[in-house]
Amino acid sequence: MDESEWLTERFQEHRPHLKAVAYRMLGSLAEADEALQESWIRLDRSDIGGVENLGGWLTTVVARVCLNMLRSRKSRHEEPLDAHVPDPVVSADEGIDPEDEALLADSVGLAMLVVLETLAPAERLAFVLHDMFGVPFEEIAPIVGRSATAARQLASRARRRVKGVAPVPDEDLARQREVAAAFLAAARAGDFDALVAILDPDVVLRADGGVLPAGASRVIHGAEAVAGQALAFSRSRQPLPLVRPVLVNGGPGFVSRTADGRPLSVVGITAAGGRIVEIDILADPQRLRRLHLEEFDE
Repeated sequence: MDESEWLTERFQEHRPHLKAVAYRMLGSLAEADEALQESWIRLDRSDIGGVENLGGWLTTVVARVCLNMLRSRKSRHEEPLDAHVPDPVVSADEGIDPEDEALLADSVGLAMLVVLETLAPAERLAFVLHDMFGVPFEEIAPIVGRSATAARQLASRARRRVKGVAPVPDEDLARQREVAAAFLAAARAGDFDALVAILDPDVVLRADGGVLPAGASRVIHGAEAVAGQALAFSRSRQPLPLVRPVLVNGGPGFVSRTADGRPLSVVGITAAGGRIVEIDILADPQRLRRLHLEEFDE
């Protein structure tokens, strides 16, 4: 085996972990793949003869690439809108695909990714690397160009923001599924009172329509407002879309499509305390096409 083949094998061994890091950093599956491609190029061009821990070295490289990508977003003023929904990881309702297990370790739901989008790039990197992957602050410091103490402060600041905002879903997935199914049934039946009963009073609905006409992307707060929106959508869609239960980032959700198979949306449900606290809807046609949802057709 020559050196190139050896490097390729080592990179593939670490790829699931590296993609998990990039996904949490970027909230985009496509950009995570781009970050891994750039990291592979850097590996291929580097002399790693003195590298004792290749996994740690690659994690650092991926983190630097992701940090640059996040900062580039900032410089182009590509700040995520309130209605931005990160790329969901969609799995069959029967269970998470083994290839996605590393990607979704530590229950990285859409609700958590939405909050990570609000962090400054350096805060996000420090929090993701330390709190999610256990990287020491001494190794994080040179990536962000600060001292270990400053890196610790970045992660602490991010941690306070995440814990104060990101909802913690119920541990019982079966119960979460029941709540999601009750919501869908009530919406289809046009039962406003049943919808309000299953929604937390402070529920947030986030709909990301991407390139769809103005008004398709919105954030709605409160049980009655969200229930009203759910009924309005059901009444505007005749016949009703075909809906298949799936797992969205390890939690309950749905894929909806037209009768001819065109995907309409991916819906992620976050349930806590027996009620829905957050609904995240991706309805951007361009991004839906990249998710390869054909396998979830009935």
